[in-house]
Amino acid sequence: MLTNPVVLSVLLMCVLCLFRFNVILAIIASALLAGVLSGASIEATASTLISGMSANLETALSYILLGALAVAIWHSNLADIIITKISHYLSKKRTWLIFAIAGVACCSQNIVPIHIAFIPVLIPPLLALFNSLKIDRRAIACALTFGLKAPYVSLSVGFGLIFHTIIKDNLASNGVDVSIRGISSVMWIGGASMLVGLILAVFFYRKPRVYEHRTLDKQSQQEHKDKTELKMRPKEWAILGGLAVALGVQLYTNSMALGGFFGIIFMIIFGGISYKHIDDVMLKGLTIMSFVAFVILIAGGFAAVLKSTGGIEELVNVASLFAGGKLGGAIIMLGVGLLVTMGIGSSFGTIPILAVIYVPLCQSLGFSVEATILLIGIAAALGDAGSPASDSTLGPTSGLNADSQHSHIYDTCVPTFLFFNIPLVIGALIFSVIL
Repeated sequence: MLTNPVVLSVLLMCVLCLFRFNVILAIIASALLAGVLSGASIEATASTLISGMSANLETALSYILLGALAVAIWHSNLADIIITKISHYLSKKRTWLIFAIAGVACCSQNIVPIHIAFIPVLIPPLLALFNSLKIDRRAIACALTFGLKAPYVSLSVGFGLIFHTIIKDNLASNGVDVSIRGISSVMWIGGASMLVGLILAVFFYRKPRVYEHRTLDKQSQQEHKDKTELKMRPKEWAILGGLAVALGVQLYTNSMALGGFFGIIFMIIFGGISYKHIDDVMLKGLTIMSFVAFVILIAGGFAAVLKSTGGIEELVNVASLFAGGKLGGAIIMLGVGLLVTMGIGSSFGTIPILAVIYVPLCQSLGFSVEATILLIGIAAALGDAGSPASDSTLGPTSGLNADSQHSHIYDTCVPTFLFFNIPLVIGALIFSVIL
């Protein structure tokens, strides 16, 4: 275990990130270490890293297109209407404001599937309100990560439908046939565990924290200031229609990229996006999401390198030898899942890696089908909160650090790791034995 290339490379990535090293460079360095430790040359490892990036191309494209949707919202009154309503009703209610942010984030996963693209639109204008209320931004980070993760873990809608479909397909390929409804009837346990973690985080970070009042980007401020008519116009209705189209197409095709594309086309046709401003909208969407999209691409390459080392199979084989029973097996499987997802940064990409060996391991230990679903789903979800390379942490940081007063590692990754991964492990251990 101490010489396993997966273990050492993921530990290196985490250590580098804790020392505030650039996330992209940390992932590349960790991937190269994993390849070299497995006996491959640096050239071969780099080739695997680059070719593996293709696994996340659709996801990266989806984020860029969804970024364009976010820009379209920003150029309308929708964001201002939401901000005004939130500020009016919750301007003096710190706790309810945090939970409201979590609710908005939940909507971004299923009702309006724009994922993290809403954060750069909604959060920076609210920073002044957060500062005046002296809200600890670590609590906001936990609220955002909860909303970005809990819905896809527990609900078969929007991104959750994709997550549950991946679980279903990989179980089927390993001899276990289940329905989407059967998966959602179990995975709600993950969402409930995360809700407990959110409540604990809000309580733990309730102490006032003082931030400086800093001026945001002047152009963005002027654009926001010039919007004086806070009412629904044809443009806003066209944008809402485009968001509905994006949701419908994504649910029908299981493709975020196609959903984002047709949503944008709808907005262009019906006036949500001015034809002469299409290039500007796309460029700003690329600017907002390019860093996150590229981290996702690099993470896909890192996943390919980890698979090529053989270290993942070794980890799972060790788990099967030392499990000793249901509880021990569950602990080891969850621990391995946490380690792998922390490195890859994607719960969606972790499922195929784990399912091929976890299914027979669960069967050999006597776990029920329901318990197998729960262990694979939670093992894959562990680490998404807390991973420096995950969009569930990169997204919140992109909004909360708009004035350069929020640390990605210490104010987003560490709090979300503690308050979500621990409840998820406890919930999975308890119910996997009971089911």
